[in-house]
Order: sequence, then C-alpha cells, then structure tokens
Amino acid sequence: MDLIGEHASIVALRQLVLRVARSKASTVLIYGETGTGKGLVARMLHRHSERCEREFIDINCAAIPGDLLESELFGYERGAFTGAAGKKEGLIESANGGTVFLDEIRELDPVMQAKILTLLDTRRFRRLGSVHPISVDVRFIAATNRILLSEVKDGKFRDDLYYRLQVIAINIPPLRERGDDIFILADRFLAKYNAVYGSTVRRLSPEVEQIFRAYQWPGNVRELENLLERICILEDGDCVEASHLPQRILREARAARPAAAGGGVPAQGYLEATAQFQRTLIAQALARAQGHMGAAAERLALSRHALRHQMIKLGMAPARDGADQVT
Repeated sequence: MDLIGEHASIVALRQLVLRVARSKASTVLIYGETGTGKGLVARMLHRHSERCEREFIDINCAAIPGDLLESELFGYERGAFTGAAGKKEGLIESANGGTVFLDEIRELDPVMQAKILTLLDTRRFRRLGSVHPISVDVRFIAATNRILLSEVKDGKFRDDLYYRLQVIAINIPPLRERGDDIFILADRFLAKYNAVYGSTVRRLSPEVEQIFRAYQWPGNVRELENLLERICILEDGDCVEASHLPQRILREARAARPAAAGGGVPAQGYLEATAQFQRTLIAQALARAQGHMGAAAERLALSRHALRHQMIKLGMAPARDGADQVT
C-alpha cells in the first residue's frame, strides 16, 4: 500500500519517495511523529526500488534488548558466548541485496550507534566471535520520531552518525496538517473494516467531521485507523456519530474550536456557520470558473476529488462522475 491522500504535502512526499526509491541512495532517514506512517514509507522505498525482489528486514531498535541486538543484527559464530551452540546468520547478512529498516534508531545505545556508523561507512561487519569481515550490499533506512539534532546537542546521539544518516532525509507531515486527507483516509478505513467485520458504518456525520477537523490527532493516522476500527466493531447504523467517540477526543476538539474558546456561538451554530462559509466559497469559485469543477478546484487549492467530496458533504450538487461542469 502506498501513501493515501491528496494534500499538497502528501503529493510532494509521494514524488520524493519514488525519486529516492529509484535512486542509488544507500542510506535514508525518515522523520515523523508516532503514527504518521514511517514504516509505510520505508516499504514504499523498498517496493519501488530495484531491490524489491530481495529481502526487506524490519528491525525495531526499541523492541530488542540491547544485549541481544548485536547478535540479532550481525549474527555469531559457534562458541561466541555461552549458549552459542552453532553459527547464526544475522539480520544484516540475510538482507544482502535488499533493504534494512532500522525503526526508532534513536533508541540505540552509544556502543551500537558506533557499530552502525562503521557498518554504514564500510558496508562491512563481523559476526560475534569472528575475525573475518563480511561485506554486504544493503540500503539502510532509519526512522525516528525525535528531532535528532536536538538529541545530538543533548549528547544522546552521535553527531557523526547523525550526519551520516542525514544525507537523504524524508519528513512525513502529521495528520493535523493534511486538511481534507483525514476524510479520504476515514473513507478508506471504514471500507476496510466494514469488509473485515461485516459492519455497515459508511460515513461520518457532519458533527463528527467538524470534531475531526478540530482534534489534533496526536497519534496521527494510526490513531484514526484504530478509532474507526473500534467503531466498526462496536457500533450499529451507517454513520459515525459524536456519541461513538471517546470523551477525550470530544473534550480536546471542543477546546480547540475558536468559537467555543470565544464563549459565544453554541456548537451547532458554529458548525452551521462554518458549513455556510464553505458553501459560499465553493459557489463563488464555481461561478468564476463558469461551473467547471477542475478550474474551481484549482482556485480553491483543492484536488478535483477533494472538491467533489466537500460538495457532497455540504449538500451541494457536484457534477456526475466523468463530467467536468456543474450545471
């Protein structure tokens, strides 16, 4: 699966990922908050590369205890330590010709950071208990939800490893900055979990759409997916209602609404006023574009798909599929 969305930041990100994937870049660093899709981008980089027929090895640096990580990555020879009854090939070696994804690389301890730096610089390593170096041809993709430069300044991450990783850096935007992509994603997740659980929840209510816009989504796309999966399992009907949402989300969305913060307009009045403002903007853009959807979408800095989605949501009559003009 590739990145879903039509926000300008995601369109640009897809283009960047494809360009890097098809390049000879051997080291890539992915930045992104928790839940933004760092693993998805890493798999895209592998799937669209010339290495796609070889192994993709996913290693969560925070999930493997430090005393086991070196033997997992590099393997070992028989007798290298107590319990090493035979030779074992490490994950790096098994990925030769393919891709290694080092997720949460910030969690590596200083010793392992030094070993990874040597590996990136030389493309060589030694199994534990061996004196013979092994060469590998691997693309390394690292990911973190931290600001690594701050970690370097705080002495928590090696500066030389940081600069070695930083050659190609990819930043994934958080969900709260992706505009109407949240509704494209919601539609996709509802369809997915309707099929899995046999549920019939197919759309968001207008109130829920406003709540989703106001909420900051600290868990990003993963949080949205988990929420909609839960609703498909537990709720009936064909619409996601505000009553289906956790109180935490309702509280935080309410606090984020400018109208609520001003203490003036009640929630329903705010929602209707916002919808009417959107209808006016769209109507003006369509009038200036003489009813042409594509031109109106361009004026509004939206994709044609996003404009159609917005018009349906607002009760306006979009052109039928395949048409280019609203009559």
